[in-house]
Amino acid sequence: MKIGDINIDIPIFLAPMAGVTDYPFRVLCKEQGASVVYSEFVSAHGIIRENAKTWHMIEFTDFERPIGIQIFGDSPEVMSRAARMVVDKFSPDILDINYGCPVPKVTKRGAGSAALRDLCLMDNITAAVVESVPEVPVTVKMRAGWDANSIVVPEVGPRLEKIGVKALALHPRTTKQSYAGDADWTLIKALKESTSLPIIGNGDVKSPDGVMRMMEETGCDAVMVGRSALGNPWFFRDVTALYKGETILPEPSIVDKVSYCRRHFDHMVFNGASPYRKALVSAPDREAMVAILDSIS
Repeated sequence: MKIGDINIDIPIFLAPMAGVTDYPFRVLCKEQGASVVYSEFVSAHGIIRENAKTWHMIEFTDFERPIGIQIFGDSPEVMSRAARMVVDKFSPDILDINYGCPVPKVTKRGAGSAALRDLCLMDNITAAVVESVPEVPVTVKMRAGWDANSIVVPEVGPRLEKIGVKALALHPRTTKQSYAGDADWTLIKALKESTSLPIIGNGDVKSPDGVMRMMEETGCDAVMVGRSALGNPWFFRDVTALYKGETILPEPSIVDKVSYCRRHFDHMVFNGASPYRKALVSAPDREAMVAILDSIS
C-alpha cells in the first residue's frame, strides 16, 4: 500500500497511544517489525507555544521512519500553524490528525473525537492542515461517531478524500463507548467501500491471527495495533511472519524479556543517564526508585 508517496510493504502499524508510544517504545516496536509508527498525540496549542515538553514528545530518529506525528486541537487556525511548525522543525513522513480520542478532558474542549459532532468543523480543521503542509501526506485517525445515534461512517470517507487526506484509520467504536463493548468491524468495511483512500483498521485486534482476519473481513489496506502491543513488541514480529507466510517464532524467554526491559529503560534515560542509574541501583526500596524516576520527568 501507499500513503502519499510512501511505499509500505508490510501494512502493520503501531497506533498512537498517549503515555505509551514515546521514543523508547517506538524503537522497540520498529525493531520487531512495525512498518509505520506514530507519536503520542500532541497538543496543537502546546506546539504553537513552543512548549519544551511538547517538543520533546515529537522528537524522533531516522531509524523510526516512516513515522507519523499525531496532533489534536479544536481550531483550524491553531492546527494549521501547529502542522506547519512540526513539519518545518522535524520533517515527519506523515502528519496525522486525531479525531479519535474519547477522553473527556480532550473532547470537552472540542478536540479529539468531539470533532465528529460537527463535521463542518472537522472539514475546516482538516482542510487547514492539508493546505498548511502540502508536501507531507496528511492522514486522519477517527472513531465511528459520538454515540450509537450519530455514526458518521461511511459519510466522512468521501468528504475527507475530497479535502485531500491520504489515508484514514478507523477505530469502530463511538466516543461514548470508550473502550467498552466490541469494535464493529463492519464499519471498517463500509468505510473502505465508500472511498478510494487507503483504510487502516484498528480495534479489538488481540492476536496475529486477528490482524489477518480483520484484513480478510473488512478489506482494509493495513491494520493499526494498539493495546495488544503493550508490553509485547514481539506482536509485530509474529504478525510480520504470518503476513509473509513464515513460521512464527516461539514466545520470547524470560531472559529475552528482561533484556528488552533493560533496553527500554536505557532508551528512556539515554541523555545524562549515569547519575540516575547509580541512584536506582543503590535505592533501598521500590518507593525510593519511584521517587528517582519521578525526578527525571
